[in-house]
Amino acid sequence: MKPTFPILAAVAVAAAGGWYAFSGTNAVNSTPINPLVSAANAQSADTAEADAPAATTEIQDMTLGNPNSAVQIIEYASYTCPHCAAFDQGPFQQLKADYIDNDKIGFTYREVYFDRYGLWASMVSRCGGEDKFFGITDMIYAGQSEWVRAGEPAAIVEELRKIGRLAGLDNAELDACLQDGEKAQSLVAWWEENQKADDINSTPSFIINGKKYSNMPYAEMKEIIDAALEE
Repeated sequence: MKPTFPILAAVAVAAAGGWYAFSGTNAVNSTPINPLVSAANAQSADTAEADAPAATTEIQDMTLGNPNSAVQIIEYASYTCPHCAAFDQGPFQQLKADYIDNDKIGFTYREVYFDRYGLWASMVSRCGGEDKFFGITDMIYAGQSEWVRAGEPAAIVEELRKIGRLAGLDNAELDACLQDGEKAQSLVAWWEENQKADDINSTPSFIINGKKYSNMPYAEMKEIIDAALEE
């Protein structure tokens, strides 16, 4: 059963990188982001709306496989979504072995932000750049049940930092990534653009050669891919 959610209404706040997320039933928490991605000096929503929109061109799509393949898959997923964790730890590993590692298809992963914790996880996963992104993503999903339930926001941040350190990042790198307010705003704006463009209303969702699919068994996805490769 896939999780569904209403369109995320996020107000990016310019002052210290804080943003307020008002989301649906899958949100872990809907209070302002704090700490590290700090809202201590956040402006009001009215003031933020008057600011220039966050730039999204700097946000890199994270990809694997063959960008020139006739079959391209985009996955939309949230780091706080249990169904996304289940997909990552199971079907995605099969997909990677069967089609991605041998360059039969191209694969793009795009983050969905239900809540502030998903954003923090995204900022940690992107902290090591493209080379470390998918490895950190696997670690975040593997430990999802632990870090999401760590308790206070500071404890959750520290659990995510531990994952980053296990991936080879140091504290200075992690602090810089988590305190990058402009990057946080850009990521939220980027997600909102993607959500509207691809009409994403559940996670995980997949765009396979331009057609949207909801979560499905791997066998069903394999049939779709094989049919597309034969065209």
